[in-house]
Amino acid sequence: MTFRSLALSNVRGNWRSYSAFFLSSVFSVMIFYIYAAFIYHPDVVSGHILAAGKVREGMQLCLYIIIVFSFLFVLYSNSAFIKTRKQEFGLFSLFGMTKLQLRRLVIYENIVIAGFSIAVGIGLGVLFSKLFFMALAALLGMTDSISFAAPFKAVWMTAGGFFALFFLISIWSVLRMGRTEIIDLLKAARQPKGKLMYSPWLVAVGAICLGGGYGMALVMDSYSFVLLALPILVTVIIGTYFLFTQLSIIFLRFIQKRKGFYYKRTNMLIFAQLGYKIKDNARILFIVSILSAVVMTALGTVYIMQIQGKQDMLDNSPYSLAYVENGLHSHNVIDPDEMQRIMKEEGLVVEREAKVIGFGLDRYWITFEGNDSVTLGNGHEEELEYQPSAMVISASDYNKMAADQGKPPIAVESGKLTLLYPNFDDSTYGAGVARGIVNGEKVELPISGSISERVMNNWMDSNSVTLVMDDLSFVRWMSAIPEEKQRVFFGFELKNWEKTAQAVERLDQLVTPGMEGETDFGRPSQYVDMSQVVSLTLFIGMFISLLFFIAAGSMIYFKLFTEIQEDQAQFKGLSRIGLTKNEIRRIVVTQIGIIFFIPCIVGISHALFAMRSLDNIMNTSNWFYSFVVIGIYVGMQTLYFLLASRSYMKSMLRGSAA
Repeated sequence: MTFRSLALSNVRGNWRSYSAFFLSSVFSVMIFYIYAAFIYHPDVVSGHILAAGKVREGMQLCLYIIIVFSFLFVLYSNSAFIKTRKQEFGLFSLFGMTKLQLRRLVIYENIVIAGFSIAVGIGLGVLFSKLFFMALAALLGMTDSISFAAPFKAVWMTAGGFFALFFLISIWSVLRMGRTEIIDLLKAARQPKGKLMYSPWLVAVGAICLGGGYGMALVMDSYSFVLLALPILVTVIIGTYFLFTQLSIIFLRFIQKRKGFYYKRTNMLIFAQLGYKIKDNARILFIVSILSAVVMTALGTVYIMQIQGKQDMLDNSPYSLAYVENGLHSHNVIDPDEMQRIMKEEGLVVEREAKVIGFGLDRYWITFEGNDSVTLGNGHEEELEYQPSAMVISASDYNKMAADQGKPPIAVESGKLTLLYPNFDDSTYGAGVARGIVNGEKVELPISGSISERVMNNWMDSNSVTLVMDDLSFVRWMSAIPEEKQRVFFGFELKNWEKTAQAVERLDQLVTPGMEGETDFGRPSQYVDMSQVVSLTLFIGMFISLLFFIAAGSMIYFKLFTEIQEDQAQFKGLSRIGLTKNEIRRIVVTQIGIIFFIPCIVGISHALFAMRSLDNIMNTSNWFYSFVVIGIYVGMQTLYFLLASRSYMKSMLRGSAA
């Protein structure tokens, strides 16, 4: 028997142990190839696909992430496999195999796995690349699909890069094998575990770090982000490590003191072994917890940003289409008849509309009492070419629009104005004075205060800020302003406005040249642009996150297999004294479930606090949307757990029955 045939025989004999590593490696190779195939696609390189430039740089960054993560993953996997086979290596050495020959054997095995992983990964990548291109073309809004191609540069870069990666890690791993003596290899599975110990000081440090990190996360906002972000990260990481190495022992001892629960059925066997499993697996559980938190936080953040981004658009532009005419009966900005004609042709349905008549406060300048740092407008700067203009409306018109939009009404103090000025943090201002020009005369109007609200689009030159006046005073002011100097706001909220971007482009063409500053038709197109970016980010990040998820689950799976021989010996002895297969299955599945879901639960906890911090920073309340991402993650983790426990159980029962 040659070394090559022995290596193939070992791979076949240990296939159950190798399978998770093989499949994870195949997935890494496949994703790398698909991204590389897009980056080096002839149409992308030549610039024929203009929209592809939006994602090409992002995918290049993903390639680096995949390589770095694959390096760490393969390095850990090789170390795990070598540990599971210490006795086997000890027997080989006892029968006369030299350390050099043993290293050659391991390298041959890794080359076999690498060759199969790369070949299958590239094959699947070629097979699914067209589907990937089709989905990408749909997200980019391309009319023509991306043609199928298998760029040679992508193939050799994937094959060469991953083969070099596997080979270098194999060399590194086998060099470390020579430090262990034969007797240590043979006794590796029989070394005593020792008593579970913990340090009260480290327990206190872990609890304080987790509590402090979570506490800071709850109070962190946009102002304290720079100050608290790094301390939160450091304390949570330290606390998570001590959670598994120290606090877990406290928890298990607490369970042991609950006699009624601990001695019920097989619970004693479950938790007696679980303490050592958590202690032995503490580092990998810590890594998987942090990795899970990062994945869920990243995807949850992007998802919440999409939801909040849409809400911000609705808040900033309450109407899908809005414009202001200067003159009660003028049509200088857009012809309303032509506008209605095109809206009918395009099938645009208006859910609600507003027509509000007011008067302008030109060259306005607003100051607040006792707050010199906040001023609005620049009307006092005579030399500036662009001068803002505010619009004054009645309280009745405000309350009518507010009712249509589901917002609370307001009561305006007689003879004074209320400023509508939404802020990022919902802050408001007190009393002040608005100065400007009304009907050609300079005026000063008292302001009673402000509210962080908007019922009209304020992205027009003639309505950059809205002021609300009580009805009686408003009628008095309007009676002195001629119709040709009155100001009219038109607003139209479209049904299914998210899908009207192309139709709204036709309406944009109706706007009189030079009057574009009096319109706000941008919400539909802005939403399309935002959705495209977010969808692409989620689409690209989904594959990276899936790679992280599979690798994290595989790390736990590998770690379980490092202890399978010990478990087989223990359950073989227990079965001799009457333990049934169903009881063994209950013990094993429960232990694997705890090992699988503890880092998942810890990661979810970290992610929820991170999402709560994001809400504070964005001054929103959307963190519950992160449960969508968490639900998907838990579902995938459950599926992985069922597959892993079934595979592990088969191997364990087969060995214990031998």
